[in-house]
Amino acid sequence: MIPELTNHLWQSTLFASVAGLLTLVLRRNRARTRYCVWMAASIKFAVPFSLLVMLGGHWSWRTTPAVHAPAMAVAIGQTAQALVAPVSTARIVSVRHFDPTRAIEFVWACGVLAVLGQWTIRWRRMRATVRAASPLDLNFPAPVRMSPASMEPGVFGIARPILLLPIGITEKLTPEQLRAILVHEASHVRRRDNLTAFLHMLVEAAFWFHPLVWWIGARLVDERERACDEEVLRQIDQPQAYAEGILHICRLYVESPAACVAGVTGSDLKKRIAEIMNCRATESLSAAKRAVLAGLAAAAIVIPLAFGILHAQSQGSDWESAAGGKMAFEAASVKLDTGPFKPPRYPLDDGNAYKPSAEFSSDFPLITDIQFAYKIAFTRQQREAMLAHLPKWIQQDRYNIEARANQLPTKDQLRLMMQSLLAERFGLKVHFENQETAVFALTLIKAGKPGPGLLPHSQGPPCDVPADGRSVNSKTSPGVFPAQCDVQAAVSRPGKLILMGGRNATMDQLAEVLAFRLDLPAVDQTGIAGRIDYRLEFAGDWNVAAPPTESTADAVPGPTFFDAVREQLGLKLTPTKASLRVLVIDHVERPSEN
Repeated sequence: MIPELTNHLWQSTLFASVAGLLTLVLRRNRARTRYCVWMAASIKFAVPFSLLVMLGGHWSWRTTPAVHAPAMAVAIGQTAQALVAPVSTARIVSVRHFDPTRAIEFVWACGVLAVLGQWTIRWRRMRATVRAASPLDLNFPAPVRMSPASMEPGVFGIARPILLLPIGITEKLTPEQLRAILVHEASHVRRRDNLTAFLHMLVEAAFWFHPLVWWIGARLVDERERACDEEVLRQIDQPQAYAEGILHICRLYVESPAACVAGVTGSDLKKRIAEIMNCRATESLSAAKRAVLAGLAAAAIVIPLAFGILHAQSQGSDWESAAGGKMAFEAASVKLDTGPFKPPRYPLDDGNAYKPSAEFSSDFPLITDIQFAYKIAFTRQQREAMLAHLPKWIQQDRYNIEARANQLPTKDQLRLMMQSLLAERFGLKVHFENQETAVFALTLIKAGKPGPGLLPHSQGPPCDVPADGRSVNSKTSPGVFPAQCDVQAAVSRPGKLILMGGRNATMDQLAEVLAFRLDLPAVDQTGIAGRIDYRLEFAGDWNVAAPPTESTADAVPGPTFFDAVREQLGLKLTPTKASLRVLVIDHVERPSEN
């Protein structure tokens, strides 16, 4: 949460700084233009660029176009919401580390409640004042009420605004002065100033700790009142009567309206009176300035959306582009298989283990072929959530696929060929999108210091060194495990221990392996780049890992999964939420005949 908030704050601060420079350029133009610029700066605090980037990611279509009426739409990255709370709670107990994020969130929430509470008290007082006021028949675009309270005229309410006038004001002001004041308040009503003020009040409540937000609020009030002054001077050619009316109100009514009420004496009053008396002419926006403002507004929206689209595409297309783009088998056969299982020539996973061959074979359910073709992996819970929305035959029927390439392809090139085969024979149509889901963040306990079981691949045995099978079952002589590079392996050890390892792997692949035990996605945030070797040994079985209870802690024959991750790998797993790129299936059907 903290990195995302930090990014949002500096982006919004930079945006507000640019808005401030624009207002200087527009200082000779109408105040309502500058007001719109400052309002855009306020809205930027409420709408982070990351939201637009996420929307751009949702519009990233990487395969065949979307079907107008898709047969199904299944998000592989989706997990059951019921798991989030209990799983997260359990992991927090197990990790046993202080999370400063919780303390920051608590302080922030207290500040929000304090600001909202203060404004709620003021609003209730104004509400009571409105109820005590009596109606007045006056030509005004909103209902008018006379109030016994000693407060200046002001417009209260958002959806149904009401003009509040103090009792006796019609006798204390001249007709010209009263008309000017009414024109000022009518301008607030037409401009919906109370609505925009309320929106910025929400921004101030959420970002109460940021001084710039309050400074923007002051600028909004300043430009709002000047815009109404300009409207009054445009309709009434009596600046002196208007200025005298404002000064009379200041002398007669010492109480100013609340922040949620658009009054008449806001902003720098001395400067406003000087501008009113001088009748300073304002310039209309030139075509060049309009073009610049329109371009900046469009860029603020289009650039994050475009970045999200490009980022989402690049996340999944790097390996595809490197492999050469769209490809197809020279010949392929697809048959429903009810006989004995035929093992593949190499693992059909997202790993790199591969014995080069022009021949391809698969005898798995379709879901496994989809994983291989798009180089994805997901947890058991994710798999079950996806299959719950798919036809039963996708996980129950095995299809024997025999294919041949016209060259000696790489494993990634075979994946591209498999994508073409699935689209042609199974009518498979998919796209990728970003979805927010519960995850575990994988980070280093000590920055730059992984545990003894996590080493750079360059410091481990080379890939051509064979493994000593006997040493795998010996604690005193660990040997080389696993025997083959580019494979994530796990074996049972004596004493209910499990040994997991990988050679020439990446941190993302390690996160995927840990995710199988966690049953939630794990996101690598260690900053470790390059290839790694890892080795992890812990007590347990093949079920989902869970922290031991007090009654079973003494019975554990070895380190728990979470303790092993901390002590052997130097890593910690923290429950959080993240936006993950997931595969969505739009259409699939039984294969066509050969």
